[in-house]
Amino acid sequence: MADPAGLHTGLVVGSFGRHCLIETPAGERVICHPRGKKSQVVVGDRVRWQASRDEGTIEKVDPRRNLFYRQDEIRTKSFAANLDQVLILIAAEPEFSESQLSRALIAAEAERITPIIALNKSDLVEPFEQAWGRLLPYQNMGYGVLPLSLRQSGEVDRGVLLGHLQGKTTLVLGPSGAGKSTLINLLVPGALAETNEISQALNSGKHTTTSTTWYWVDKARTTALIDSPGFQEFGLNHIAPAQLAACMPDIQAHVGDCRFYNCTHLHEPGCGVISAVKSAPGPDDICSRRYKIYSTLFAELSQPPRY
Repeated sequence: MADPAGLHTGLVVGSFGRHCLIETPAGERVICHPRGKKSQVVVGDRVRWQASRDEGTIEKVDPRRNLFYRQDEIRTKSFAANLDQVLILIAAEPEFSESQLSRALIAAEAERITPIIALNKSDLVEPFEQAWGRLLPYQNMGYGVLPLSLRQSGEVDRGVLLGHLQGKTTLVLGPSGAGKSTLINLLVPGALAETNEISQALNSGKHTTTSTTWYWVDKARTTALIDSPGFQEFGLNHIAPAQLAACMPDIQAHVGDCRFYNCTHLHEPGCGVISAVKSAPGPDDICSRRYKIYSTLFAELSQPPRY
């Protein structure tokens, strides 16, 4: 269907370098190219596009509800737009980075996107117990934490996951070895094979880890998963140091107890955050690991830009 300007509406369901895959309201898919040299289009965008022969040109991106992205000193990497939630998949083995987990959670909080943490490999009893213990502060903050064993109890886990994903658009994040490919294929059988076919159709020859792809979980197209490339670093340069506490629920819970309105929670007298760190461990206190992450990030985000 075209609008009064003759443009068609569509949903971006694949991003492969300079190529995008657009899905029409009827479910057809068309290869499109953003107009201009620099593409600002991401998976999840609603766009207006102009047909030309068997491909198309993206002319306009509709306003977004949100955009999940990371930013370091050199570049910005956008994952996806218009999300309902982010599923952060980590594993009991190899040991997950709590700093990377916290960074992803902060990025989600900054965009008001609901995060869910899923801990895979519950069949590895001792490593799982240790990892689950490390996640207790996150449960105390109110985050959903799901235990999974994707290779051992696939259908059980599929039911658990669908209960949290039904009717929503979810971005799946996960480091190498966490089981992200297994999770995607469990919920959308043949998904990665489909990505290979799309990639070949776009003349890239093979599936590239820099691609981001949208998958429908159900035939009614009400539940969607977005598979994102893995990452080693997660920069938060787009977040101001003064905004950091508001993006960390355990820190934010004690900000109102600070003597000074502009407290950095690092050294000021009468700081409610520092007091909560020093208190006896309890569900409402701040664990030392989390406070160290806050302090490290505050220092990182306070560095002057390098030119």
